[in-house]
Amino acid sequence: MKNFLSAIIFVFLLTFSAFAQTETIALRTWEVQKYDITATLPSVETDRYLSVKAILTLKNVSSSSASRLTLRISDKAEIADVKVNNSAATFTKGEEKISSTRNLQRAVMSVPTVSTNQTVSVEVNYKLKVDENSGLNAVSPVGAQFLPLSFWYPTPNSWFFPRGADSAAFKIQVNSANGTIISSGTGAGNSFETKSFGQPFFVAGNWDKISANSVEIYLPKGADTEEQKRANELSALASEAKTFVANLSGNALDAPLKLISVERGAGFAGGGTILIDESAFKRQKIDSQTATMIAESIARMWLGGSVQLDGEANGVLREGLPRFIATLFIEQKYGKDIADIERLRQRTAYTAIVKRDAPLTIVSPLDDYYFSEVTNKGAMIWRLMSKKIGQDEFFKQIRDNSNDKVLTVNELRTTFSEHKEYLDYAFTQVTDMNLRVGLPQVSGGETKLALSNAGSVDATVSVVVTFQNGEKTSAQSTIKAKSFGEVIFKTTNKIVRAEIDAEKLYPQTDYSDDVAPREFDDSDSLLVVKRLLDKQQFADAEKNARIVLGSMPRFDDVRVLLARALLGQGKNADSEKEFRAVLDEKLPTARSISLANIGLGDVNLKSGQKSQAAQFYAEAIKTDSESVFAREGRNNAGGTTSIDESIKAFFAQFDKSVLSGSKANVDTLILSGEIPRFSGGISGQAQAWTSKILQVDKIDANTFVVETQLNIRLLNRSDESGTAVFRIAKVGNSWKLSGIEIFEVR
Repeated sequence: MKNFLSAIIFVFLLTFSAFAQTETIALRTWEVQKYDITATLPSVETDRYLSVKAILTLKNVSSSSASRLTLRISDKAEIADVKVNNSAATFTKGEEKISSTRNLQRAVMSVPTVSTNQTVSVEVNYKLKVDENSGLNAVSPVGAQFLPLSFWYPTPNSWFFPRGADSAAFKIQVNSANGTIISSGTGAGNSFETKSFGQPFFVAGNWDKISANSVEIYLPKGADTEEQKRANELSALASEAKTFVANLSGNALDAPLKLISVERGAGFAGGGTILIDESAFKRQKIDSQTATMIAESIARMWLGGSVQLDGEANGVLREGLPRFIATLFIEQKYGKDIADIERLRQRTAYTAIVKRDAPLTIVSPLDDYYFSEVTNKGAMIWRLMSKKIGQDEFFKQIRDNSNDKVLTVNELRTTFSEHKEYLDYAFTQVTDMNLRVGLPQVSGGETKLALSNAGSVDATVSVVVTFQNGEKTSAQSTIKAKSFGEVIFKTTNKIVRAEIDAEKLYPQTDYSDDVAPREFDDSDSLLVVKRLLDKQQFADAEKNARIVLGSMPRFDDVRVLLARALLGQGKNADSEKEFRAVLDEKLPTARSISLANIGLGDVNLKSGQKSQAAQFYAEAIKTDSESVFAREGRNNAGGTTSIDESIKAFFAQFDKSVLSGSKANVDTLILSGEIPRFSGGISGQAQAWTSKILQVDKIDANTFVVETQLNIRLLNRSDESGTAVFRIAKVGNSWKLSGIEIFEVR
């Protein structure tokens, strides 16, 4: 999002103050008490409209009476009428820019004067057009979904206001003749109600439902035994995370847990309903992103669900605190070494944007770095506070401040006033801290290390040194703001490595100089290996990878790169050992799982074991259908898949339709709302178009991915050929094109 637009909003909405613990952001006039929404999905495939009746119960939370109301909704909404307290109301439309390419629509109306703390009922009837399906909103015969950031329902306060979007109890009734409807809360048929704070959403589709560990899991249709096994593992993890969070919150989390397999929109969660990428169920084991996302989503059942989050910098509570809690859960379940890798990923993501961030009290969702900042820096702030006052006391204070069902950052800053200096710095200033450690200096019977702190606040850190024999010891030191310090070890044993803030508690602008002798010039230790690997400097990449793994042996992302560097040097046996070590990790990333399988495929292909190689490539494709390398490897290994005759017939028909020059003919073979630009780009342009099917991979019982060799010639262009991977879905008894995974045609 554009920073200048954010700045304009700040001029009108913010005034700045010192740490007086008084809200500085303009207060809301209206607060949603409940949404009651009835939505009707279209019954005809070509109909692109969702019909909606939304009833909002609004409370005047300002200090004076109010008689004017502004509702915000997607600019694709066609509002038919508005009623206020069951009486027809006149409204005017306006526009509110949220980016250079996206606007919100405003509906402004007068309402009967509403006194402070009194409510008004507003009903809005409208149709919402979905031009093109996306992860935020989609309408098709095989499924639908409407998530909050598609702006599909009216609400008074913008999703991008610094105080955050409206959140309230909601009820949703979805009228649909096809598929299963799912939302958060308790349900009966196609109706769901949640009494916790939330934002309305629903998804529709066809799944295999199973229940395990008190969790509902909606699996891809026709899920095999391995997918069901993964579902059981994920449900067990979710159940454990729920118990973990409930113990921290002091209350049972009542909302039912639901894990839903989706093609798009994975990562969204509300009220215990969590959307999970369909490929997560196909992997050999649970991956780190999915595990962390589930734990964070469950933490939000408490923070933002049971407890309303409000006030300035609320994103640090809404995003940062759940991430801190999720990492604590990962540490409990998988061990500190695994949690430390998650923390490494978090601070690496933050350092990528640290030099252009804004103070947490004024950063807005309009800023493109918002989530990287509030989530990762926020998690580090809460971890440091927990360390300073003790974890039990920290969460006791969170609970005590949540007794009124509302939690704000300013409440916590007041509660933790003993640490006022640090919290002032953390929330009202940009990060300027950079901690450094110097080379060991032996003098007499001791060894000294010089320390420095470029930040605006004191830092109390541990300094860990490693001796030549591999033994380690540590010492504490407080370094004053913008000053220097020193730590002394009563030994002359040779120190080969020294590290400041070894626990990495403090957000910094640069972490590469935390170690002496300095190992790298970049805070991103993954990048210092990958950069050399991309240049095919395999020996140097191996060297750097071993340095990184020397201090972080569970860093699976780097171990994959080490394995590739070894493979590039012809050290096949060593490479295979490292690839297998990645797959044996407790919680590797999804990417590491895929790359390790590709790597094992390459090792076996080099040794002439084509059958085994094909199996590894196929495993990689199951979890990453867009992997060009896995597909090339499988074809080189002679791997084959069965091709249904109906799929062959569909592509023969598609080729003819493209050559017919009729866009209407092409559109009949494409799922409504999908890839409209592709259809428009080839219709009437193709002079030659031939699809040769190479491989077919099953996603679920009604969805397949088809790999083709495509030979084409478009108007006024030369012949082109290459790999195209299409996604197809069965609608009734017919196949339809529903997406393009790869299009490497040149």
